[in-house]
Amino acid sequence: MTQSHRMNKNNHFLQYFGFNYVIVELCQRAKFIQKVKILTKNIESRISKNKSNLLFQSLNIIEPILKAVEEEGYTIPTPIQSESIPIILQGTDLLGCAQTGTGKTAAFAIPILQLLSADKSQDRKRKIRSLIVTPTRELAIQIEESFKAYGRHAGLTSTVIFGGVNQNPQTAVLRNGVDILIATPGRLLDLMNQGYLSLADVEIFVLDEADRMLDMGFIHDVKKIIAKLPKTRQSLFFSATMPPEIIKLANTILHEPEMVSVTPLSSTVDIINQFVYFVDKENKNSLLIDILQDKKIKNVLVFTRTKHGANKVAKILLTHNISAEAIHGNKSQSARQNALSNFKAQTTRVLVATDIAARGIDVDDLGYVINFEMPNIAETYVHRIGRTGRAGAEGTAYSFCDAEEKAYLRDIEKLILKKIEVVEKHLYPLKNNNPVKVLEQHQIRANAGHSRPQPRGNGLSSKPTFQDQEHTNVIHSKPKKHGMIPPKEPIEDYFRGKVIHSKPKPHNNGIAVKAPVQDRPRGNSEPAKPKPSGKSSPKKWYGKPKAGR
Repeated sequence: MTQSHRMNKNNHFLQYFGFNYVIVELCQRAKFIQKVKILTKNIESRISKNKSNLLFQSLNIIEPILKAVEEEGYTIPTPIQSESIPIILQGTDLLGCAQTGTGKTAAFAIPILQLLSADKSQDRKRKIRSLIVTPTRELAIQIEESFKAYGRHAGLTSTVIFGGVNQNPQTAVLRNGVDILIATPGRLLDLMNQGYLSLADVEIFVLDEADRMLDMGFIHDVKKIIAKLPKTRQSLFFSATMPPEIIKLANTILHEPEMVSVTPLSSTVDIINQFVYFVDKENKNSLLIDILQDKKIKNVLVFTRTKHGANKVAKILLTHNISAEAIHGNKSQSARQNALSNFKAQTTRVLVATDIAARGIDVDDLGYVINFEMPNIAETYVHRIGRTGRAGAEGTAYSFCDAEEKAYLRDIEKLILKKIEVVEKHLYPLKNNNPVKVLEQHQIRANAGHSRPQPRGNGLSSKPTFQDQEHTNVIHSKPKKHGMIPPKEPIEDYFRGKVIHSKPKPHNNGIAVKAPVQDRPRGNSEPAKPKPSGKSSPKKWYGKPKAGR
């Protein structure tokens, strides 16, 4: 075998069977000779098959669905599709892990459509036979679009429900009955509680973006939904990342699942060109505008950490005649859909988004992603840049990193197991390399009035003076163990008009103060005397004696 033929064959390995190839490499390093021979023989046989075996026809997909897939322009399945579709068609539970942009939606939509088509319901009102739960509205809409596209010839119905919009159109569709329901957790539980839908007939349950579901705090909602599902069902988990806690949760819900992982955990798409700019926070807007002067950048997705930051960046770009829109959770559903539609149609050049848009936004030919602010969670970086370089296309990701965000960058590089290339020459290099000190000074100034009292001459800690407490009528603090230094004014004047909640303790000069002390009367009126309790002797009065007594 020539060297060039061997290289082409290895490229074939990586393109279609990358995960097995990685296993082979690991086994070789560990010197598991027998296992290497078995895996190598298996892969050799798969590679030597005719190229037609790598097409969708080889996956035993029925003609109506296969026709729809071809109409969408797809002929070769991605690794997650080629591995998952046969498993799902067998009725087995599945835990699927694949990086973003690898075709997870089709990996479960196609086999679900085929399984439901084989046993169509003859009931006049269709019942929900498949439920797909996803964390965000955008992702729910796109999944429903995929089901309609792949199932246009299958004779099945589907709909999507999500919050933030009027529920009446959604409930009207549910009354007529649907086979497949795509939903976000909140709206699903809301309509279930109102009695608009039942999950008693669900045969196939899909939890998409399971890790994101946990990150967004939907775990309790997911458990409530699962409790309403039939015990006998097929369950599918799909996620871009697979941390140990996700596997632990999946094992409590799935029944003897098979796991499909076509890439290393949390790996970034290799074909994405990644660069980082070190820049001061106040210069990020200027750097962004400078980069967008390049006319080759036709459309770009910009990520910020906050909703306010997204609005601010979009407004600044508009002032520089750069068409931009912001999308985040505070926007109405119609505004978010309009912004996405304009961005897909390239009437809007820049879409500024928070991480709510990091999952599920599928924009054709998106060439650039810019992290205006570094994500504080390393896995989020993988999801962000995964918006570009989809379906084998090339992509570029720029990240703006100030001094405070260098720790985030280190975590990201540790996760993806590679160093991100630094752009050294640009107009706004990082100058303030240590802003942490500035933050500490700011905190000192902000907390100047709340600092701990310093020891005095006798080494005893002191309480704030009477002047410090001039606006306070209640003293909550207790004296220290060794007492407190008395104020300069007479003790009875100091405590006049005060209510002391702590028990009386002797001061350094031996003077004890009883509590509570009532307001001192003025004029010739008699002072209030403390009431004796039981047989105990009446409390002594320590106030200034009235003249004549």
